[in-house]
Amino acid sequence: MSLGLLLLTFGLAAAPGRDNCQECHAALDGRLAAPAQAYARDVHRRAGFTCASCHGGDAQETDPGLAMSKQRGFLGAIARTAIPKLCARCHSDAALMHKYRPQQRVDQLAQYLTSVHGQRLMKGDTAVATCSDCHGAHGISEVKDPQSPVHPLRLPQTCAGCHADAQHMRPYGLPTDQFEQYRQSVHWEALARRRDPSAPSCAACHGNHGATPPEVNSMAAVCGTCHALVEDLYRQSPHRAAFEAGGRGGCTVCHGHHRVLRASPEMLAGEKAICAQCHESGSKGAAVANEMAGLLAKLRDALARAQGILNRAARDGMEVSEATLRLQDGQEALVKARVAVHTVRLENVASLVHEGLSIADQSYRAGEQALRERDRRRLGLLVSLVTVSVAIAGLWMKLRAIESGGKQT
Repeated sequence: MSLGLLLLTFGLAAAPGRDNCQECHAALDGRLAAPAQAYARDVHRRAGFTCASCHGGDAQETDPGLAMSKQRGFLGAIARTAIPKLCARCHSDAALMHKYRPQQRVDQLAQYLTSVHGQRLMKGDTAVATCSDCHGAHGISEVKDPQSPVHPLRLPQTCAGCHADAQHMRPYGLPTDQFEQYRQSVHWEALARRRDPSAPSCAACHGNHGATPPEVNSMAAVCGTCHALVEDLYRQSPHRAAFEAGGRGGCTVCHGHHRVLRASPEMLAGEKAICAQCHESGSKGAAVANEMAGLLAKLRDALARAQGILNRAARDGMEVSEATLRLQDGQEALVKARVAVHTVRLENVASLVHEGLSIADQSYRAGEQALRERDRRRLGLLVSLVTVSVAIAGLWMKLRAIESGGKQT
């Protein structure tokens, strides 16, 4: 008989009923009450599970002695080393999980046992993360709940609870600045500022239940799960062979691990150029990087200049929507040119930049024409106002003359 059927047989996974454990502990004080109070809003309780589902015993029994007796399977506090397998009693049971979450995977324990956390836990290291450290113990929420510690928008802070704690991480000799670096990245900007739950965070690169540091030679594949085109271009470039031969991590050589900054021409050339880490000043590689940087900066500035004049024209009421829409093609050319940098071929970048510059020039001239039309309209309006004013003044003087003549008579 499967665990799911056993639970259903003993009423542990039935419709919500009386849970004397929860009711009794909720009436107590301090640490004995906190778990019961939190469990009142737990997703498992809403599904009909009781305290006894995890801790054993008899939740229907009113006598505490009988409810927590060994004869009725009472386990009490769960040892940290036992937590993953305890959770897996249900979460690895496909038949049971299908009743509540048909789409949910049931291989979390298998994944966890492959992770650094799982492997160390199996060796007796109780300081590593287990299910309850990430999901909570008694007030567990669904992942899609914004208050859940594993909700995409909250996951980095949850991981940082351990990985940014210097004392906690000291025995492992690991750095604790990953979260601080991540908060300076373009990924954090998308996640925290734009509230994009699909933005890369810890689990996107390291995995969730099977959390493991990516191997050096797999970094391009990890980044390529989001940046597929860039990965393809990188694999065809001379950098791939050079980086892998040197045991370096592909994308991270230039972009870093956690502090992934927004790409800019300054990454190619200048005082803080990343290319200068490998290519000495005056070398062919440095010359190519400098030229690509110059082309990208030129296109960026040209597009900004065109956007500026179109904005001025639009604010003054001129119709420039077609030119503004066309300018988006120029912005797309800039994005493609930045991506083409990964081929390390100047001609690829140059062709896209020249395409974008042509669009920027056309858009700028459209803005100039719109402003000239604005000036003509203003001049025409001024002439009209002057003519009307002169006419009004003439009529006024004529009326004054008529009135003066009438009085003399």
